[in-house]
Amino acid sequence: MTDMRAHLDAYLAAFEAMGPDRLDVFDTVCDPDIRFVDPFNDVHGLDRFKAVFRHMYASLGQPRFTVRDSAVGERAGYIRWHFDFVLNGRAMTIDGMSEVGFGPDGRVTAHIDHWDAGGQVYARVPVLGALVRWVRGKLAV
Repeated sequence: MTDMRAHLDAYLAAFEAMGPDRLDVFDTVCDPDIRFVDPFNDVHGLDRFKAVFRHMYASLGQPRFTVRDSAVGERAGYIRWHFDFVLNGRAMTIDGMSEVGFGPDGRVTAHIDHWDAGGQVYARVPVLGALVRWVRGKLAV
């Protein structure tokens, strides 16, 4: 488990060091065939993984991840995070968790985000937000 903690800490350090011109920080900690999944993306390969972050920096103002907690298991690491950004002049926050898988060499082979896109993004969009809130109300106990 000590190795898993070290691998996760190295990956978290890459996230802390990344910037719009510093995506090469992932080259040594990620497998060339890394899979990244979030509510909007399902990509394979380091170039496509980094393209997701290039798009983030180009599309959002002041994007910033803050790690709130992390844990390791026998086969994966887990990160609870807070993501702040500005979209169309409006400050927004998303809270989520990520499951991070590692290969035998300790490099990240999978990064799978888990967060509520409906409640944290879609519900904030005019018109669509009203529909999302209505559906949620219908499904709630």
